Amino acid sequence: MKFVIDDKIPYIKGALEPFGEVVYLSGVKTTPEIVKDADAIITRTRTICNEELLKGSSVKFIATATIGYDHIDTEFCKEAGIEWTNAPGCNSKSVEQYILSTLFILAEKYNFKLKGKTIGIVGVGQVGSKVAKVCEILGMNVLLNDPPRERIEGSEQFVSLEEIKQKADIISLHVPLNMTGEDATFHLADTIFFQELTKRPFIINSCRGEVVDSFAAESALQMGMISGLVLDCWENEPNINLELMNMCDLATPHIAGYSKDGKANGTSMSIQAISKFFNLGIDNWQAKDIETPDSTTIRIDGSEFSEEEIIVKAVLSTYDIRNDDKTLRANPSEFEKQRGDYPVRREYPAYTINAKNVDNNTLMKLVKLGFIINKK
Repeated sequence: MKFVIDDKIPYIKGALEPFGEVVYLSGVKTTPEIVKDADAIITRTRTICNEELLKGSSVKFIATATIGYDHIDTEFCKEAGIEWTNAPGCNSKSVEQYILSTLFILAEKYNFKLKGKTIGIVGVGQVGSKVAKVCEILGMNVLLNDPPRERIEGSEQFVSLEEIKQKADIISLHVPLNMTGEDATFHLADTIFFQELTKRPFIINSCRGEVVDSFAAESALQMGMISGLVLDCWENEPNINLELMNMCDLATPHIAGYSKDGKANGTSMSIQAISKFFNLGIDNWQAKDIETPDSTTIRIDGSEFSEEEIIVKAVLSTYDIRNDDKTLRANPSEFEKQRGDYPVRREYPAYTINAKNVDNNTLMKLVKLGFIINKK
C-alpha cells in the first residue's frame, strides 16, 4: 500500500510505515503524479482534493486532519468511488481558547466587562457549542444561530440572524463554507449584513475567510458600522488584504485551532479512520509525545482580583492572542511559514493552577474550563 501524507501533520510518522510505503510531502508538492498509485491521502486544507488531482488515480480514501473539508470535492469523490473523512471537533477546544483570549483582549482594550454583554454565535457545531458554554460561564448573554440545527431540533434554543444583528454586542462566526444552497455562507458577512447591524458589534471570524467579504468589512470599519474586527481566517490566503489587516483589532494567520492538543486529535482521528477503512488493526491509535510549554503551573492569588480578572489571568497564561497578532503584522508575507512553524500551545487541561484566596465559585468556573486546580 502507498500513503501520501502532508508533511506538516504532526505526530504521524511511524504510524503507517508497517503497512506500506509512506510519502511525506508539502501540500503544494502533492501532485497527480505522486498520488496516481496511492491508496490513501492524509491531508490538510492546503491540498485541493479534486478531479485535477485525483482523476485516474488509485486513491480509495482521503482523510483530512481538519474540521473543515471544503478543500475536498465531495461530489467528484462520490462519482469516483473515493471515501473521505474529516476530523470533526478535533480542534474545537483550541478555537474556544482562541475566542476567550480574543474576548479578554477586546474587553481590556475597550474597557468593558464581558459579564452581561450579548454575544451572537453564528454556527453552533462542535466549535460554536463550546464557545457558547464558556461565554455562559463568563456570565454573557448568548444568542445561538444555526438554521440547519434549528430545522432538525426546533427553534426553542435558536434565534434568527436578524435578531443577532439587532441585539449582539459581539458576533463570532463558526460556520462551514457553503458556496451555494439554502445554507450558503459565502460572504455571509457582506455589505447588507453590516448595514443591518444595530449595536455596532465587534466581529470575530475564526471559521473560513470567504465567510466575510473583505471589502465590505473594510467599508464597515471605515463607516463605523462595527466597533472592531478580529480575523484569523482571510480571503485569498496566504495573500491577505494588508489594508484590512492594519484595520483589524487582532489579526492572526489562521491558527485559532492550532493547539498541539487539537493537532494531535486530528492526527489520531485520521489514523483511526485509515485503520478502519483498510482494516489495519490500529483503530485506537493515539498521537504520542505531545510537546509541553516550559511551565505548566499557573500561580494565582485572588485576594486583589475580581472573578473575571482571575479567569483572564488563567486563560492568558495559556494563550495570549497578542503574540500571534504581533508576529503576523511584523511579517505578513510569512503567513504560511507562521502556520507551519507555529509554537507550542496547549489547552487548559495541560495546566495546573496553584490557587490561593480564590473563592469556590470561581474555582468551579476554572474547572469547567478544563484547568486542574491545586488549592492552597
